[in-house]
Amino acid sequence: MGSIRFDNVSKIFGRNSAGIKAIDDINLEIAEREFVAIVGPSGCGKTTCLRIVAGFEQPTSGTVSVSGKQVQGPGPERAVVFQHFALFPWKTVRQNLDLGLRNKNLPKSQRDELIASALRLMNLESHADAFPHQLSGGMQQRVAIARAYVLDPEVLLMDEPFGALDAQTRVAMQEELVRLTRVNPRTVLFITHSVEEAVYLADRVVIMTRRPGRIKEVLDIKSARNAENWNRFQKIEDVMDQESFIHLRTHVWRSLREEKPDNT
Repeated sequence: MGSIRFDNVSKIFGRNSAGIKAIDDINLEIAEREFVAIVGPSGCGKTTCLRIVAGFEQPTSGTVSVSGKQVQGPGPERAVVFQHFALFPWKTVRQNLDLGLRNKNLPKSQRDELIASALRLMNLESHADAFPHQLSGGMQQRVAIARAYVLDPEVLLMDEPFGALDAQTRVAMQEELVRLTRVNPRTVLFITHSVEEAVYLADRVVIMTRRPGRIKEVLDIKSARNAENWNRFQKIEDVMDQESFIHLRTHVWRSLREEKPDNT
């Protein structure tokens, strides 16, 4: 399981005439183990969509369901990875991964097994006893992703997870996420401002209008990836040289440019 469904979802912050409509009439279905990225102008409601799926916000109207069940609040079948790593600085990598498992009341032997598996998945075994301040930004984000995966969620919600990284580290983490989604696939809802990142990572890219955010267009990236077999490449720059990638990236940029306010 792990499908996501938006049905006529709108969200207004505030009340009466002072209220701000963040998103308007969002309808979207994300299949099990599908990777969907949302792009759009700043303030268009991308993160609001993710927060509603996470259960951190309630829609003003409409419903969001995960695996056929309406979202009423946070749940263990959904894990969130934020832009800022949100690691506990006084705890080691291993201890950070253990926190969520302790809340599930699992025996220590089972927790240790799950933690070891997550460390292997993210190539973190040699850093298990390090503290966050001893790790680079990229390594800290690996820990944040491992902390999500250790809970074995159906859905992974990623809110600009690489936005705080330098350019080279960001590329390395994008390549790492591609590897991860191949060896341990999950349903992923990914928020980003980077067009290249969205086209490189996602099966489909959702383009939103400026506020109030509506779905303007949904692009099928997976078909292009399969047609030119992007998976044969190890490096992101080789994928970006492909004709289909260039076409899709240009299409998204042109669509987003149409959403710029008239005075910019």
